[in-house]
Amino acid sequence: MTNDFVKLADGAAMPAVGLGLWKIDRPAAADAVVRAIRAGYRHLDSACDYGNEAEVGEGLAASLKTQLCRREDLWITSKLWNMYHRRQHVRPALERTLRDLKLDYLDLYLIHFPIALEYVPPEVRYPPGWFHDPAAAEPRMAPVRVPLAETWQAMEDVVRAGLVRHIGVCNYNCALLRDLLAYASMRPAVLQVELHPYLAQDTLLRFCRDEGIAVTGFSPLGSASYVSIGMATAGDSVLGEPVIVEAARRHGKTPAQVALRWGVQRGTAVIPKTTRPERLVENLAIFDFSLSDDEMRAIGRLDRGRRFNDPGVFGEAAFHTFMPIYD
Repeated sequence: MTNDFVKLADGAAMPAVGLGLWKIDRPAAADAVVRAIRAGYRHLDSACDYGNEAEVGEGLAASLKTQLCRREDLWITSKLWNMYHRRQHVRPALERTLRDLKLDYLDLYLIHFPIALEYVPPEVRYPPGWFHDPAAAEPRMAPVRVPLAETWQAMEDVVRAGLVRHIGVCNYNCALLRDLLAYASMRPAVLQVELHPYLAQDTLLRFCRDEGIAVTGFSPLGSASYVSIGMATAGDSVLGEPVIVEAARRHGKTPAQVALRWGVQRGTAVIPKTTRPERLVENLAIFDFSLSDDEMRAIGRLDRGRRFNDPGVFGEAAFHTFMPIYD
């Protein structure tokens, strides 16, 4: 019934439930981090693009100062943004993240998207977002031709410099991972992708298991984070599915706990987002029960390939640029 850590290829243990920090408003971020650590979270998932790393850093500093935890007990992830893909920009981007988070090192640094955009200096705009020039008459993304291999080499450099313990990628498919493994001196430790019962990604997970790449699933509850930004509707929720509701009733749990348990029982980490104290506790309370094989299969059959976070859709709708990364 445990599954409370995901083991990496080098033996490191990543807590299986983390707090996703996307869409946590800056004024609330520091307190959210302190509450989460007090509730027992040791895995925090951040990113430059979330725009709240300075406030997250305040929460981390307060938690460490008051001895809620030790730094070595925390697993802190952040991500390299699309505009910093050139080799000379990777380390400065990481150093800015470390300053904001008030940390000497990250446990995990990920390439956020396999998308390279024209560099915008931090003194011009930080975080830079998706638009090259938001003030333009018709603002758009500005793609540039930076090989992913160049970016990965710079990621390896920051490991050698002692600034990062592990590196990995987000939003890669099997083909991109296979290509990465062909040129990497350091293999990716973790892949982070969208994973929930409507997007099970069985083939991708099998490939990662075969290659010894750990997997973190973002948006493990499905559509919840996307309704408010017009990328999903209330009717897209997996939490009302009868198989999930019935499993929750049998186990005396909530549908959200069943969805999260399904994720960790598949061997992945999950990073649900919440700022509500009761939800923080609820999302951690998934290690005192197990879903049966029949329940796991029934939930898996909900898979419909429904992707909520797709640059090929939101890039054109929100940023006037067609930017597909999935076929």
